[in-house]
Amino acid sequence: MSSAAHDPHSLQGLQARYGERHRWLLLLSVMLGTMASVMSSTIINVAIPDMSHHFSLGQSQAQWVTSGFMVASTVSMLTTPWLLSRFGYRRVYNLCMWTLLLGGLGGGLANTYPLVLLARVAEGLAAGVVQPIPAIIILRAFGPGEQGRASGLFGTGVVLAPAIGPSIGGLLVDAFGWRSIFFMVVPLALLGLWLSRRYVPTTAPGGVAANADSAGLDWLGLALASASTLMLLNGLVQLRGDEGHGAGVLLALAALGAGAFVAWQRHLHRQARHGGRPALMNLGVFSHRNFAMGSLVAFTYGTALFGSTYLFPVYMQLGLGLSPSYIGAALLPSGILLAVTINVVGHLSDRHPASRLVSIGLCLLALSFGLIFTVHPAQGLALLWVWVILGRVGLGFILPSLNMGAMRGVPHALIPQGSSIINFIRMVGGAAGVSLCAIVLEWRLAEAGAELGQVASEATLRAFNQTFGFLALLTALALLAARHLGQPEPAPLKD
Repeated sequence: MSSAAHDPHSLQGLQARYGERHRWLLLLSVMLGTMASVMSSTIINVAIPDMSHHFSLGQSQAQWVTSGFMVASTVSMLTTPWLLSRFGYRRVYNLCMWTLLLGGLGGGLANTYPLVLLARVAEGLAAGVVQPIPAIIILRAFGPGEQGRASGLFGTGVVLAPAIGPSIGGLLVDAFGWRSIFFMVVPLALLGLWLSRRYVPTTAPGGVAANADSAGLDWLGLALASASTLMLLNGLVQLRGDEGHGAGVLLALAALGAGAFVAWQRHLHRQARHGGRPALMNLGVFSHRNFAMGSLVAFTYGTALFGSTYLFPVYMQLGLGLSPSYIGAALLPSGILLAVTINVVGHLSDRHPASRLVSIGLCLLALSFGLIFTVHPAQGLALLWVWVILGRVGLGFILPSLNMGAMRGVPHALIPQGSSIINFIRMVGGAAGVSLCAIVLEWRLAEAGAELGQVASEATLRAFNQTFGFLALLTALALLAARHLGQPEPAPLKD
């Protein structure tokens, strides 16, 4: 038997100590860490207007508070399988919690905008590594009959962070300013560290000992992925200005970089069969139809989710003239309803096809975006909260089912890779979604001859409505891929 079996902090040792309940305690522990990372990714949107005023930022500069986090987290997700294999769950998880903690403190104490961005990038790196871990645990530690319930429980906890976060964050911004937003992640990170010492194993996925002598990280692949993502986002940002030529060059370079990344990963995959270094991204997972279709849904879903997360606070504050504290308090019921929906759908996903549940969710989400045009401040805001709630219910149908449907048929050994890759694709969509929403909004504002400072003007509201219409169309297109999710494959492929 391996030395891991004799280590009281290994997976086998913790299972012997806590019995069957250990997998639930482990899920609770990583849920707290993921809540901290999710909160750090979304709560900053409430503080963007106040931060922009403090540092005298334009909209394109302020957007990098969100986009910089997303770029960092998107790229670092690809390193999760290698990090877990090399250092084990506990070391990797603890490093992420410490990085989130220091990023929160550093951002809250920063006196220049570059330091704020540096803190956001640090938080993004940690969030990217930690977010694929819960899906790996759910798919490996829980049986098929429990995975839906575990996903629902995990999703319930994770969405409570962004549900409660903006409410508390709005009050904090009004009372103490934007700096207080960064400090919100600190108690969750500390709690995550405490739980990690008790329930997170030192071993790697599958319960084997972490191997410090394993093959090195694919640094060239990581550099290509990072450069391509940065050029994509910079190109999208420049599309909003008068630098169309520069944007075209950057987008072309991003496409070339992505092509080079794919070619390099395929080359490493062929070499790995003969004992060479493993690829950063195992492209073999895309040969599974469920995973390929799930990736398309994840990209579109990420674009719509993160794009709307950026757009809604800006719309409510600068389009409707609402205060941050009012927005946070008004969004709280829809966030709690989202948590309840995820828990209910998690139980349903053990008995109903993922394609049906995800399709229902996408329809509700698309409707919630498409019907925003019915909202007008002169007629009250009741319809706004109805459409926000409808969209949150839609998210509740998608979240527990998407990963499970996409991973059906993927070999057990490829689960860490699959979880990392589908989160990577979702975050690429999210990072692009923030830029795309800003691009479409500025375009429609320019066409209407309006500016964001013209609170509740007809032209400003029309521009926001058209931007939400763009998100509705994009979300509806994902239905074409969602209907193929979770279907039995003709024959399972080998790793």
